[in-house]
Amino acid sequence: MTPRFDGRNGRWVGASVPRREDPRLLTGRGRFVDDIQLPGMLHAAFVRSTVAHGTITGIDLSATLAVEGVVAAYTAAELELGDIVALLDRPPEEFSPTAMPILAREKVRFTGEPVALVVARDPYSAEDGVEAAVVDYAPLGAIVSEETAFAERAPLVHEEAPGNVLVDVSMFDTPGVDAAFEAARAVVEVVTNSGRQNALPLETRGVVASWDDRDDQLLVQMCTQVPHQVRTAMARSLRVAERTVRVTVPDMGGGFGQKCVVGREEIAVAAAARRLNRPVKWIEDRREALTAGFLAREQRYRTRAAFDEDGRITALDVDVVCDMGAYSCYPFTAGIEPLMASAEMPSVYQVPEYRVRARAIASNKAPTAPYRGVSRPQYVMAIERVMERAARELGLDPVEIRRRNVITQFPYTGVNAITYDPGTYRESLELAEATIRDEGWYEIRDGAATEGRNIGIGYCCFSERTGYGSGAFAKRKMAVVPGFDISEIRMDTTGSVVVTSGTMNHGQSHETTLAQIVADRLGLHLDQVKLRQGDTERIAYGWGTFASRSVTIGGSAVALAAGKLGELLCTIAAHLLETSPDNVRLDGDGGVVQIDEPDRRASFEEIADVAYLRSHLLPKDVEPTLTATASFDVPGDGTFSNATHAVVVEADPGTGRIKILRYACVEDCGVVIHPQVVDGQCRGGIAQGIAGALFEEITYAGNGEPSAASFIDYLVPTATEIPDISVTHLETPCAFTENGAKGAGEGGTIGAPAAVLNAVNDALRHTGVELDATPVHPQTVLAALDAVRHGEMSIPT
Repeated sequence: MTPRFDGRNGRWVGASVPRREDPRLLTGRGRFVDDIQLPGMLHAAFVRSTVAHGTITGIDLSATLAVEGVVAAYTAAELELGDIVALLDRPPEEFSPTAMPILAREKVRFTGEPVALVVARDPYSAEDGVEAAVVDYAPLGAIVSEETAFAERAPLVHEEAPGNVLVDVSMFDTPGVDAAFEAARAVVEVVTNSGRQNALPLETRGVVASWDDRDDQLLVQMCTQVPHQVRTAMARSLRVAERTVRVTVPDMGGGFGQKCVVGREEIAVAAAARRLNRPVKWIEDRREALTAGFLAREQRYRTRAAFDEDGRITALDVDVVCDMGAYSCYPFTAGIEPLMASAEMPSVYQVPEYRVRARAIASNKAPTAPYRGVSRPQYVMAIERVMERAARELGLDPVEIRRRNVITQFPYTGVNAITYDPGTYRESLELAEATIRDEGWYEIRDGAATEGRNIGIGYCCFSERTGYGSGAFAKRKMAVVPGFDISEIRMDTTGSVVVTSGTMNHGQSHETTLAQIVADRLGLHLDQVKLRQGDTERIAYGWGTFASRSVTIGGSAVALAAGKLGELLCTIAAHLLETSPDNVRLDGDGGVVQIDEPDRRASFEEIADVAYLRSHLLPKDVEPTLTATASFDVPGDGTFSNATHAVVVEADPGTGRIKILRYACVEDCGVVIHPQVVDGQCRGGIAQGIAGALFEEITYAGNGEPSAASFIDYLVPTATEIPDISVTHLETPCAFTENGAKGAGEGGTIGAPAAVLNAVNDALRHTGVELDATPVHPQTVLAALDAVRHGEMSIPT
């Protein structure tokens, strides 16, 4: 018997209870990395490369060491740290492993790469020390685009990566692709591009490292989504046992994937703290974050699709190139973007034949890391642009062509060898369309056209694969295979519990949502549940938070641990009540009740009193503890959330400005643990997707100099540009997770770029302009309109 409360009918799951994090965060009592002050603490700053690609011919830190307040300065040769190496278990023709040094040695590979570390008594002296450093370079040609990377006799970013290719995979090539194109009623080809972005967490990266020689341990307090992976990589770089490194995470102001990889700066700071036997702090400034922090999103898709006379897709042929910057990120490698795109490109559509080639290229730009969505905003935009183009060529309504192609029978095993669990693909599409139609937006659009105004409607139908288990990551042939999560739950003598999770909260309300799951399983009040995360000393192991895994995997692990504790409580209670364990159950009110005599019960406090304070009364085979541990790993291919986004925009042909008039999201993430939190996840993700569609972009000059070093150059939307967003929930419980939930963290970001781009193109349908790249800046629109006027752009039929 596994005593549990059905989360869907419980007291807490499904309720938008007040977030437990809010009182401290909203009253300024949160504790972030930069709030940490330790006696004798020093401050670090980095000497960074001023060229994008070049050999280091000399480093002179003598003037740095002469700056008042500077305590030490280190180069790579002095720190002698091991490199960060991310690996795939793939043959050389598919993957070229490269090493990322903690500090650059003989060569620099992007503007902003750390070359030396300066440690001083205060941050201002550290910056002065950086300014005094002298580094000489012999510049090399910079790789700043796909064209320059593949050019004949192009400079190599890494000698180990011939042709500047880090990953080259052709995962699928079914035998009927060519025949399907030959027999097609229509063949469409679309080339889509997405701009390079920064995840822009409110809190930049930071670390405080301190060495305790009495405990023989390095304490590293930092903002990271993956504390255990940081511990592993840091220990290997420092060449010490993992037990000597403890990573803890205080409150964290966002991550969005940028903090789910291991950074080199934090390791350098930890090494300095150990050498100096003094606490050392480094806080990344916004200029560093924009120019030298992990970036994402720069991808190109050349997508060909074949359709029959009924508008059904018969084949897909895709070529993908992802610009991964100068280095592979640990532990995911440069394969994270192309492998994701290859595996999931068919999206929500029934594609019978599929061919794909995907490459990751090295360039002289800051390296990339996962950013909310990881390739899915890009491949969804590619396939959704294909649907729009095919609808026009076949004379079909854009919603109708999607309706004819979406998956409707579940479980569905796709041409990509992935099995999709039940979802509401068609239902979400039809409800989103009904919302726009019932509100009269089609009439408004058509009426506006007669007045010379440009209003357009766009849709995006997509799925979000969530809760990737170890099986899904193993298919990518990663040398480090994430997946499972472990949870431990412990009850004290008052009947309250402390539960641990290997996930890591950085704004998703884990303290509330995971507590809701535990409270329902045990019949506790929410106030009786305390969550502990982000401490490698207290949590056996965890893979952190990314890929919408917190509730699907982490939540399932805490549910299983709570269930095990419930079994133990029932065993002890049955002994105290002198009845069989089969004759008791958790009563939903902090105790265990005897089924056939409901007036006989044992409270958790009574059970805990016996377990800890009067253990001689315990059954002979029960140990004196109220602790349980459980692990969980999603079986098979994981689970899929789904959604449809519908957008109405107005394009001003005089200024090129795009204004969003209406944004509707219909989503299905299974059982919703906390509706308000899920709404916030959807709206926040959509805001980031709109940012990528219309605003944010980092470009590079031919010499590799980044265009955006501050928010003067990097355009970020404000609350004024983000519209009201309606969110409608459908619910298809997941059979694979312990709580019926699917992930909800990335869907908003995945769907927004395609939906907005489709709406923009619909608004410009009468002008002859058609755009297939993001972001769509006002100058982009104006340039396209001007090109049409001068006959430089063909008018879509």
